[in-house]
Amino acid sequence: MSNTKKILVGEDSSVIINLTKSILSFENYQMKAARNGKQVLEMLEKEEFDLILMDLNMPVLDGSTCTKMIRSLDDPIKSKLPIIAISGNMNNLTMDEFRRIGFDDFIQKPLDYDKLLATVKKFLS
Repeated sequence: MSNTKKILVGEDSSVIINLTKSILSFENYQMKAARNGKQVLEMLEKEEFDLILMDLNMPVLDGSTCTKMIRSLDDPIKSKLPIIAISGNMNNLTMDEFRRIGFDDFIQKPLDYDKLLATVKKFLS
């Protein structure tokens, strides 16, 4: 069971957290949720994860700022974790702009869960 991949989801919507958890557990991924970027950083400090799904718009600490902070961590493994942005993209960022912030990929909201799974698998297989 040690082959189970752990995913940290930074998301403030309970509906999205619950749906994402259902979809990911169906594929035998373990998921933990953080409701803001500060919680993402706290959980990352205590635990190992294989991938992060990060909402851009969260209270306390937004996803972009949180991602930049993860990328500047001293830990060589945690600072290079795949981070996938999930957002309505109201700022119309391009993929290049997402990469400059530090994201590895982007999934548009409302979430297409087939695309979500395909993207997660792309980074974890």
